[in-house]
Amino acid sequence: MGAAITKSSSPKCGVPESKLEAKILEAMRRREAQGSTIKSFNTIILKFPKIDQSLRKCKATFENFDEDGNGVIDSQELKHCFEKLEISFTDEEINDLFEACDIKEVKGIKFNEFIVLLCLVYFLKEDPAAQQDKSWKGMPNLEATFETLVDAFVFLDKNKDGYVSRNEMVDAINETTSGERSSGRIAMRRFEEMDWDKNGMVNFKEFLFAFTRWVGIEDADDNDN
Repeated sequence: MGAAITKSSSPKCGVPESKLEAKILEAMRRREAQGSTIKSFNTIILKFPKIDQSLRKCKATFENFDEDGNGVIDSQELKHCFEKLEISFTDEEINDLFEACDIKEVKGIKFNEFIVLLCLVYFLKEDPAAQQDKSWKGMPNLEATFETLVDAFVFLDKNKDGYVSRNEMVDAINETTSGERSSGRIAMRRFEEMDWDKNGMVNFKEFLFAFTRWVGIEDADDNDN
């Protein structure tokens, strides 16, 4: 799965590569000051079916915004999407999100990328500098699902620096599977699925893409095309 990803998005030496990533990092650090309600990695795993069900309800919305029916949302269709959802972003912000989530660099957003983009929009609307509308027409309970994903990342990021390190991932899984020899391998496998450029640090966007694979969104999307 990871081999299909071509665009690097992890920070080098902890420095965000773009204005958008810097904004996400700043928002995440503010959110992490509030702590997480999640107590173990198992708690996250148990939520997979409910999260999967919630995210798949967005499929009809995605297809509606894919105006030419080619299986991806291009940059112009994405602007129409923001207008219809009544989400207030500048053209520059929309273009930045498009570039950040078009990980296969095909000039189009696939369904799993659309899910990640919407979650980032939800997360960034908490930024007081942005005046996004809270409307999510046709996608009930989406905010609760996205908040669970944010909460999961906050749980994993023990030192609250806005990134999940390899050691933090190992610690999180060891808390759940204490005493099991396989726990270290499980942690490494999960971490490698997130750490695209192998720099030992995972940001929120990388985590979201890994999560869509964990719950099976990307697999279903690939089978549809």
